[in-house]
Amino acid sequence: MESVFHISGCAVENQVKFATCTMLDVALTWWNGHVRTLGHDDAYAMTWETFKKRLTKKYFPKGEIKKLEIELWNLKVKGNDIGSYTQRFQELVLMCTKLLSDETEKIDKYISGIPDNIHGNVMSARPKTLDFAIELANELMDQKLRTYA
Repeated sequence: MESVFHISGCAVENQVKFATCTMLDVALTWWNGHVRTLGHDDAYAMTWETFKKRLTKKYFPKGEIKKLEIELWNLKVKGNDIGSYTQRFQELVLMCTKLLSDETEKIDKYISGIPDNIHGNVMSARPKTLDFAIELANELMDQKLRTYA
């Protein structure tokens, strides 16, 4: 959502309005309950950070976040399917913001989940960004798969 704010030039004071107008189903019902409780003006005067905290508290309770953190901590490539691993890794990183707070931690955790047959090569390249680590791991896995074929 924040990238949409940036791309569309959404003013800070309109971020909650913009986000809530995209809500559907149970999320919209939840928001309408807030508007009724707080009043229209107060609900829409809420800062984006406050809104995010309330939304997170409702839809990502601490117990659920803990489960996702455990999943992230134990995540490994299954077989040679690095694409599925990468996709799930990136999803979990977005939701588990406290577990891996900086780029180096994300890179190290990503590399720890890749297979041994490419692990050393990715480590020795000392990637500085997660994107580069992902790109390199994919290239190396493709090379290994071509070699096995």
